[in-house]
Amino acid sequence: MTKAPRSAAPDGDGPAEVAARFTGRTVTGVRTLSGSLAEAALDDGRVVVVKDAGGAEAARAEAAGLRWLAAAGAVRTPVVHGHDAFRLVVDRVAPGRPDREAAVRFGRELAALHAAGAPAFGAPPPGGPVEAFIGRAPMRNVTGDEWPGWYARHRVLPYLRRAVDDGTVSPAEADLVERVCARLPELAGPAEPPARLHGDLWNGNVLWGADGHVRLIDPAAHGGHRETDLAMLALFGCPHLDAVLDGYQEAAPLAGGWETRVGVHQLFPLLVHAVLFGRGYAEQALAVARAAG
Repeated sequence: MTKAPRSAAPDGDGPAEVAARFTGRTVTGVRTLSGSLAEAALDDGRVVVVKDAGGAEAARAEAAGLRWLAAAGAVRTPVVHGHDAFRLVVDRVAPGRPDREAAVRFGRELAALHAAGAPAFGAPPPGGPVEAFIGRAPMRNVTGDEWPGWYARHRVLPYLRRAVDDGTVSPAEADLVERVCARLPELAGPAEPPARLHGDLWNGNVLWGADGHVRLIDPAAHGGHRETDLAMLALFGCPHLDAVLDGYQEAAPLAGGWETRVGVHQLFPLLVHAVLFGRGYAEQALAVARAAG
């Protein structure tokens, strides 16, 4: 999810103190990357990233998500060294360049991540809070047994109502989205079990490593439909997306007609963006709703 500014952590510890506390190492240098990110060099030669996650419990949600994704043994994530309610310390990922081989590998690994499954749609990661986040927007991990109804109630409609309350979407426009929600049982395709989702899989959260492997960062992890992750990956563009999809389809073919469902799965992130960033994203969501009929 495209990030908006977050508030600083409430105590006076800087990145060096936080990195030292959670790694148990001496910090030899700090480089500020942004208002919420810094790199800390450790005395053993490693470099870690210190992130101010913003809202209370945001770092716990993110850490739980990273660990849950890593437990699948599929797509790699940075090692989590520790966290408090606001800050998170993880390994730095040495950057590389995306290429087709890495993209096909990522597609296969993403399929394996999804196949690791979740207890239910909306299930939070073990140790993760029900009141979680996507970007800086609240996201409730309330569970459900069937995807269409759960997706409408807990992923689309809460953000649609917020957009209406904020004046970003008119009540008449909201009817378009509500009609799509009512039709989700027929639009959703064949029923699938809950997948283990990254949950915020836009290109900014996909790091192409120097070793040829992708690492995923900043998850909004939960149990969901695997096509939602893929639809979000397509929404903001991803290098070699065709190769990612080739690798995915080789490992775990998608149900027929998946291309026609991409817009339905993009309603969720588009409405979150409408809440966070305004009318432009609302218009994209409404265009998706009109196309879905």
